[in-house]
Order: sequence, then structure tokens, then C-alpha cells
Amino acid sequence: MGLHSRAVLRTALLFSFIPAGLLGCKAGGNDPSGATGQPPFMSTVASAPPQTADDAPPPEKTDGFDGKRAFALVAKQVSFGPRPSGSQAIVQLQDFLQSELKSYGCAMETDSFSADTPIGRLPMKNILVKIPGEKPGVILLGTHYDTKRLERFVGADDAGSSTAVMLELARLLCKQRGKYAVWIAFFDGEEAVNRDWKDPDNRYGSRQMAAKLSASSDLPRIKALLLADIVGGRNLHVKKESYSTKWLTELVWAVADRLGYQSVFLNEESTIEDDHLSFLSRKVPSMDVIDLDNGPEGDVYYWHTPQDTLDKISAKNLAIIGHVFLESVKQLQSRYLGLDRQM
Repeated sequence: MGLHSRAVLRTALLFSFIPAGLLGCKAGGNDPSGATGQPPFMSTVASAPPQTADDAPPPEKTDGFDGKRAFALVAKQVSFGPRPSGSQAIVQLQDFLQSELKSYGCAMETDSFSADTPIGRLPMKNILVKIPGEKPGVILLGTHYDTKRLERFVGADDAGSSTAVMLELARLLCKQRGKYAVWIAFFDGEEAVNRDWKDPDNRYGSRQMAAKLSASSDLPRIKALLLADIVGGRNLHVKKESYSTKWLTELVWAVADRLGYQSVFLNEESTIEDDHLSFLSRKVPSMDVIDLDNGPEGDVYYWHTPQDTLDKISAKNLAIIGHVFLESVKQLQSRYLGLDRQM
């Protein structure tokens, strides 16, 4: 994802202090309920500091969203190592994602495609969960699951955290049917292959999906996109992303305020280029929940560095984000989204 204005300068300063050798090119399924024992991948939590997983609220406090389980899903992704687009590790992750989603009873589609990048043509795959609804209209949730092409970069927060949140949301939502369909997109190729974020070297997967949905005439059915990216940090502070559709951002912030999460969802703005731009450019109402200021003092300390590791992740904050997304979907389900498309 790309920053704008002042944040661009701060990112440049960050990279100037990283040794050149670290700067590569940018870039289950058992019973998920836990009632009969944890899935095998849950054991990976044991290798992390116990307090990192144990700080999650009980699922009954967060509408069923299990922060500990989401944390374990981050740990599982990290166990594959660096996962840039086109790598063997991302193929392993793709297999895991599809296995998990199948175990939740989710109907899904995959789109394997190739993208021209600065290092040549790379194979990529989008995964799309489709939960039917009663009326026309789709609420789209999204995340990218690839990691930036950097040496020793395992991307616990970027994009392990948001991918884990979407998996846990799928576990809950695939069992439900609402007024509108809910689709959950797992985008490949969000990260730029080069170090710097410059179009068109970024958002390969979301641009592919938006174009494909447009060609099939499905794009007008999407009434709202809620994107998550970098949402698991222990010092999580999410600002209102300024490219995002205002009414949709205000809906999500109102939900967070009602749930008591004002310390996480701040009434401040930031400007960030991310996968939501692929849909905004095609007139789909879209918003991004993201925190790039993820250092202990609010500075970008571990973003796109080898320090983006499992110890940076808070199960509590994963649960907060998941809770807000679940309640935001409920709010969208209760609205007449045909009118909102014109707002």
C-alpha cells in the first residue's frame, strides 16, 4: 500500500536506514468451532509469547469473533515464511486458505492469472468467497494476502493480520444468510514488486478482480467494499482514509464508537493508496481500515521490514477489527443500498 504527502517522506527515511541487503524488489480444515479441540494449526500459538494471544476478549464479547483463533491464523501464515507473489510459499498459503475456507462451508471461486511486473510475468491467484443473499446487491470485504518481496520479511501484520481477520469473518459469515450477499476477496499481488509504490506496479490482484467483475456485469451489484490491511498491531490506531467513500467511512466509525473502540478508531485522517482504489476508480463505494503508524511511539518502525513478526500482533486488536467489521456488515444489511450507491 502507498502513502501520500508527509508519509511518503517518512517511508523514504525509513528505507534509508535499512541495509541494502534487506531491500529486495517490492512486492485445514478441521472443525473450526473449537468444540472438539483446536485445529492443528492452532498449536503454532505456543511458539509465540503467551500474552500476545491471551489478551483477546472472549468471543461472546465480540459477536463470536475469536481473537485467539485469528492470532493462530496469523501464526500459520508466518510459518510459511516470506510469501511474495509467484513464490512457492504463497502457493502453500493459497492451498491453506482454500482448505480453511472449504472447512468453513464457504463457496468460493479462484482466478489464476499472470501479471507483467518489473521482474517479469508472475503467476497470481485471487480467491473470492460468495455468501448468497435474499436481494440483489453485494457487500464486499477484502484483504491482500501476499507479502512484499523483501529478504526475511514474513509480514505478520502486512498482510497476515488482515488475512486472518477475513478468514475468521468467513468462518462466521459463511454460516449465515442476510438480505444482501456477502463476498470476501483475498487479493494476490497488492504489493509493488519494486521497493517504491508506483503505478502500475501494485494492486495487481484487486485491479484484476475489479476488471473481471466489470466485464461480467457483476461490478454494479457491489454496493460497498470494506477493505482491511495492517490491522493487528499492538499499538493499533486507525485513521479515516481520505480517498475512501465518506458515508461508508462514517458508518464504520459510528459502529466502532458505539462498540467503545474510540481509542483504536481515531477521528483523524490519513491518505493511503491501497486495494480500495481499484474499486473506487470504477465508482464502487469503498473504504480502507489500515494502520501504518505501527511503532511504539506512532512511528513506522516495522512496516516493510524484517521486524514485522508475530510478536507485533495483538489478538485483542484482531478481535476489535473483526467485531467492527461484523457489526458494519449488519448495518449495511439493514440499509437500502441501492440509494447509497448514489451518495
